[in-house]
Amino acid sequence: MLFRIIALDIDGTLTNSRKTISLRTKSKLITFQKNGGRIVLASGRPTMGVAPYAADLRLREFGGYIMPYNGGCIVDCRTGNSLYRNYLSASYIPQICSVIKDYPVGINTYSDGKILVGHKLNKYAELEARINRMPLEYITDFEGTVTEDVPKCLLSGEPEVISELEQVLSRRFQGELGIFRSEPFFLEIVPVSVDKAQSLERLLRAINISTDECIAFGDGFNDITMIRYAGLGVAMDNASDTVKSAADYVTASNDEDGIACLLSEMGRSVFPSLAML
Repeated sequence: MLFRIIALDIDGTLTNSRKTISLRTKSKLITFQKNGGRIVLASGRPTMGVAPYAADLRLREFGGYIMPYNGGCIVDCRTGNSLYRNYLSASYIPQICSVIKDYPVGINTYSDGKILVGHKLNKYAELEARINRMPLEYITDFEGTVTEDVPKCLLSGEPEVISELEQVLSRRFQGELGIFRSEPFFLEIVPVSVDKAQSLERLLRAINISTDECIAFGDGFNDITMIRYAGLGVAMDNASDTVKSAADYVTASNDEDGIACLLSEMGRSVFPSLAML
């Protein structure tokens, strides 16, 4: 099988626990691109949070792509053009805020290079700002201030609260919005047609690459559809059992160069296109 494109989640997959790409993993992915392969970074992060990793892997030079906001946007790194964009209607924000008003969670979205936070400011919202290197702006009247369509909303809170809200909001907005956890403490709220698999499919059609020619790596709940969609779906060893059960293969953890391990250890015998790795 000839694999021509690799789709990568970022946190817990491409990056290690220090939120950096190891030298070994970076070397393997650069080599893959030098030999004609393409890379797409598919993440729940905002565009600004994905951009440093795209630069580190030289995606502009090699013609790669990024899919921030869980696939709510597709950007061609070589041109900077958006190939697709699907934003959350601002009309949903007052409804969401009404549902969460009695829960100890924060709600945030993204605008003008900032993370706008409402309801509760907690350590998880601060973590989101830190890992994306974006400033936080707390808003007392979130629903009254955010009146334009946004890439997504993100709820943050303790895992047991987030788990309960996933069920509550899924029932309330069934068929209208996509509701899923990207981390135990983060609940993503996106348009119903947005997920990594659907956006990856759009991209592959646009660049004339088949599903069978794609490898996808991930570790989170929001990676499951992408892992199932790809010709070869790979879960990291640090993923939950639910994510692993969706994968064709489980590689080493993100702290053990799981991506590089697959490309180098299996490439020569199983994937002819990766023999050079």
